[in-house]
Amino acid sequence: MNPGASRFKQIVLSDLRARKWSVALAFISLLGATAMELLSPWPIKLVIDYVLLARPLAPTLAWLQPLFANGTMVALVAISCSIAIIALLSGGFAYMQTYLSAKVGYEMVYTLRCELFAHLQQLSLSFHNRSRSGELLHKVASDTNLIRDVFSDWAIHFSAQILMLLGVVAIMLAMNWQLALVVLATLPLLFAVLYFLNRQIRLSARSQRKQEGKVISRLNEVLSSIALVQAFGREGFEQERFSTESAQSLEAGLRSARAAAAVSKAIGLSTALGTAGTVWAGALLALKGQITPGDLLVFVAYINALYKPVKDLGKIWAKFSRARVSAERISEVFAIAPEIRDAPNAVEAVDLKGEIALEHVTFGYEHATPLLDDVSLHICSGERVALIGASGAGKSTLVRLLLRLYEPQGGMIRIDGRNLATYTRESLRREIGIVLQDTVLFGASIRENVAYGKPDATLEEIEQAARAAHAHEFIVQLPDGYDALVGERGCMLSGGQRQRICLARALIKRPSILILDEPTSAVDPESAAAIDRALNEMHAGKTKLVIGHQFSTFAKFDRVLALNEGKLSEVDINDQLMAARTAQTH
Repeated sequence: MNPGASRFKQIVLSDLRARKWSVALAFISLLGATAMELLSPWPIKLVIDYVLLARPLAPTLAWLQPLFANGTMVALVAISCSIAIIALLSGGFAYMQTYLSAKVGYEMVYTLRCELFAHLQQLSLSFHNRSRSGELLHKVASDTNLIRDVFSDWAIHFSAQILMLLGVVAIMLAMNWQLALVVLATLPLLFAVLYFLNRQIRLSARSQRKQEGKVISRLNEVLSSIALVQAFGREGFEQERFSTESAQSLEAGLRSARAAAAVSKAIGLSTALGTAGTVWAGALLALKGQITPGDLLVFVAYINALYKPVKDLGKIWAKFSRARVSAERISEVFAIAPEIRDAPNAVEAVDLKGEIALEHVTFGYEHATPLLDDVSLHICSGERVALIGASGAGKSTLVRLLLRLYEPQGGMIRIDGRNLATYTRESLRREIGIVLQDTVLFGASIRENVAYGKPDATLEEIEQAARAAHAHEFIVQLPDGYDALVGERGCMLSGGQRQRICLARALIKRPSILILDEPTSAVDPESAAAIDRALNEMHAGKTKLVIGHQFSTFAKFDRVLALNEGKLSEVDINDQLMAARTAQTH
């Protein structure tokens, strides 16, 4: 068994053990409901044979003699009441079984989704960069629902049909084995047909789930980039791509539907043949006096009770086939081990001084040329360092290495003299404040977005961080102030406003190390100057690493470093500023 399947099985079994009493009560209710359904034809048999036809009671029913001794009217009333009692008990057992099994199923999918979501969050950025977010969304939302249905409905229903099938066969054989064999003669061929058809359903289901994942991924990709699609007038192109992938999903679904329809047809034909054979053979036996008319009625009633489970088993097995595919897809995610883990003896990063050292660090994505090639760097505690370089030079990659979103392929990174890998990731990232060039906000209130960097922050701390980021002024002008919703990914705010919220989110942590990727690229010069002054006040004496392009903004930095073709070099800021002024003069 692969690690993913083993992990999936462990989660499911552990959850079932935690809910063993609910499972046990559901199974007891199932036994009660099955028993009531098996009893349901017998009151009619008693009425026909022993009330209407006034036949003497069979030896096996001698215990009913006192009931008939008081007259047929009393017996008829008692039998009629028994029909109502059987119906009430059947309904009560069915209700308990349905509720408890649904409860187990919903709690199961809750646990499974939480485990799957936690696992996805632990996987490295390289995995998420390779994966389609829509496909992952489909696995978390849709595939887990199929697993839920297995435990909330299908598993108990499957057990119910098996019990009903065994009970019906046992009673029929006990009543008259010759007539029972007539009914059962069609079952072997039927099961062989069902096995073949359900194999086709499973293969079609695997293809369908894969195609549905592609469709959802395409939908997610286009809707998240709808502004770009409309700006380039590519609606027709995207519509064609979506239609093509949807057509492939449609074809896989139709193949599965054809196989499911064939299952239903095969069962219907078997039911008709079994009924015809039973009526013919049973009537002959009744005419010879070997069975009673009531026995024939019970047999005919049990034919539906026999073939209905077979029919339902076929449908359930088809659903199990689809759920099995979903379980395989979820197991594929669990099989992917996180590339970056905390060391067994990892320590908490607390109150870091902010000294950063890169020792011969090398890193590149996949098989591409290394973006960082034998890079060494030392940043003292409290030093203000600017990092410049062309787009794609590796500046943001260096930041991701400091956050341990990636691991160096060569060399070592130290903070406060300790290897980065010896800190726990959570504590390390808590000590580092970061503002990315891509301003990402959650679809919540401004208050919640700012406090994301410090969940227990007070309103006073939130406002202080917002003032430092030069965001308080525009926030209080909004109708709901700090409780205003920003929309998905901050779509209700301008680019500059989003950037200031992100900056406040980083500042509220009071981090030991502050990393800013183009922190004022989307604001006006006056606001940029105000933000810079606030940063110097709030983050005085702490290490600051700023990524940018313009030399004029780095005049007050301790050092300016340039990253070019994987190599890091120090830049004389005064020479660069003089060259820039000379170029402007000419």
